[in-house]
Amino acid sequence: MATAKSGGAAKGSGAASTASKSTKAKSPAPVASSDDAAPKASKPSKAAKASASKAEATPPPVLLAHVWENDVDLVGWWMSEKLDGVRAYWDGRRFLSRLGNEYIAPTWFTAGLPNAPLDGELWVGRKQFQRCVSIVRKHEAHDEWREVRYLIFDAPAHKAPIEDRLQHIQETLARHKPAYAQYHSHEVCRGVDHMRQELRRVEALGGEGLMMRRPRSHYEVGRSHTLLKVKSFHDAEARVIGHQPGTGKHKGRLGALLVEMPNGTQFAVGTGLSDAERSSPPAIGSIITYRYQELSDGGVPRFPSYVGVRHDFAWPGKK
Repeated sequence: MATAKSGGAAKGSGAASTASKSTKAKSPAPVASSDDAAPKASKPSKAAKASASKAEATPPPVLLAHVWENDVDLVGWWMSEKLDGVRAYWDGRRFLSRLGNEYIAPTWFTAGLPNAPLDGELWVGRKQFQRCVSIVRKHEAHDEWREVRYLIFDAPAHKAPIEDRLQHIQETLARHKPAYAQYHSHEVCRGVDHMRQELRRVEALGGEGLMMRRPRSHYEVGRSHTLLKVKSFHDAEARVIGHQPGTGKHKGRLGALLVEMPNGTQFAVGTGLSDAERSSPPAIGSIITYRYQELSDGGVPRFPSYVGVRHDFAWPGKK
């Protein structure tokens, strides 16, 4: 059975990668001339980086997903693994977060990427989200980026249906051969039973879930029902408003994070935290991602578990 996994390990990779079968999309589209390899940029000076950090960031035009609510027939949709990395928009010369903040990648990491936009994920491996964040959020290029791969799942500027965009990505990478980027494989879903079988396989390997793309759909800016995410557990964001002291084996360090949802609902998150995170917990005011099973009748997340700090999330109402 074909499976939705990321492409094989890139050249020189020491990072974990998903075992993959590369599924070719139909109807190859011609490759635009704008896909010439991006020139290597010189390392920015500290003054330039300081000046850039003061400038107001502009969010890139990215496509965002809705949650699949068991209300859409998924036959024929394109299926891929949902990656637990850092979303990154390549604008042709640099990586941008969803909020428009730059990830400072070494020139050897970006060598071979086209000077046209790409959409993908900076990824270290399954269950390595925090490690990935710690690498890509540093304010200067460094050697730890060798652990990271850029897994590409869309080409925003290629004005064509998803099938042609997937083919376009593969042809572009085959021509330029970037050492640290690879195509994130997709396969056609045969129905809900097929989707659930693949979801169980991915989650058993430690993956987050699946992404589903509507056939013949075009790239849209903003949240769209042409892109759906499927997971057994839900996740959401909350703001840290307090630290609850630990007891027993956690005495003398954090026991749980007291957090607040955007609607004001408060609850504690006490599982999913490592010993290091309990000794040095997320600061009050930080935005975290947590995973939960369902909401109670009172709207409180049941069985919440800490995932990590979010740096690319704008808290509702924040100026």
